[in-house]
Amino acid sequence: MLPFSVVLLLLCATPLPTTVALPFEQKGLLDYGKSINVEGLVMMLMNDEEEGSAVEEYYKPEQPTCPFGCQCNQNVVQCSDLGLHYVPYDIPPETRLLDLQSNQITEIREDDFKGLSNLYALVLVNNKISRVHPRAFMPLKRMHKLYFSHNQLTAVPKNLPSSLVELRIHDNHIKRVASGAFSGLGSMNCIEMGRNPIQNSGFEPGAFDGLKLTFLRISEAKLTGIPKDLPEGLHELHLDHNQIQAIELEDLRQYESLHRLGLGYNHIRHIEHGSLYYLQNLRELHLENNRIPNVPGGLAGMKYLQVVYLHSNNISQVDVNDFCPNGFGVKKTYYNGISLFDNPINYWEVVPATFRCVSNRMAVQFGNHKK
Repeated sequence: MLPFSVVLLLLCATPLPTTVALPFEQKGLLDYGKSINVEGLVMMLMNDEEEGSAVEEYYKPEQPTCPFGCQCNQNVVQCSDLGLHYVPYDIPPETRLLDLQSNQITEIREDDFKGLSNLYALVLVNNKISRVHPRAFMPLKRMHKLYFSHNQLTAVPKNLPSSLVELRIHDNHIKRVASGAFSGLGSMNCIEMGRNPIQNSGFEPGAFDGLKLTFLRISEAKLTGIPKDLPEGLHELHLDHNQIQAIELEDLRQYESLHRLGLGYNHIRHIEHGSLYYLQNLRELHLENNRIPNVPGGLAGMKYLQVVYLHSNNISQVDVNDFCPNGFGVKKTYYNGISLFDNPINYWEVVPATFRCVSNRMAVQFGNHKK
């Protein structure tokens, strides 16, 4: 059985490719349209309990109850697709997973989760929630996962449980993230907040103070540049489908721990020389579907870089040292994917030695440029 940390990592990010690079479009975290796979959450709950990090004991009533119309089984309460306008009042106190997705709920009231101190995961996806009482989540002392996507929130809910590990607020109406919005969340690992109309100015100073995130995604927003002061320990940062124009020298300076950077589907025309120097631990770089005129400088010095997506840009020339360093022993891992198709490159003019540090010839893609 996989330990909880591994299961969570599998949930928050797809694995790095180990074969030839293919056309790529990033998907949202647990992006199943407007629904969440409850069975997958149940499996994670079971793994967590077996590893001993879940609640050791919880209240067991003599006569189990279940809200009208819902299905209750082994501490899992499923009340999805029932047309509910409010959270049911009679949810069993031993509930670990509460599924309220795809209803008509418009607000979360102060006592909606009163007595649910054992709750592990709460699914509120695809409702019409625009108001959350600032004390609503305070009873949830052990909650790890909160799924709040596809609603009408205008701000990050206040007083989120300090035990929270994963937060999804994808596809809401959030325009501003206040200073200290995530304060006290020392256990947090992943935040998915894409498809909100957030501009760079929408992040107040100190918005991410205290967070030690591994995964952050702010895609399909209104960003025109890489945001400042994001959590420094990030392993994955996804900013795809925005309006980012350029990568400046200081933009990535504090993100030295990044393994995966997603900047595809933006308007990037310029990458300042040396701006990628700080990403010495990077394994995967996505710059596809931009307006980049040449291979970014600095790739040859990145020892662990394995996958580079540069397709659908304006690159017309590839030089012999664009990807690989001079000398042996400099690069620690070979590339297993370099995607250059849909660029105006005459591939027959590229010197074969250009790809001397690639695992095999099938790992490089050219051609298919739109005339």
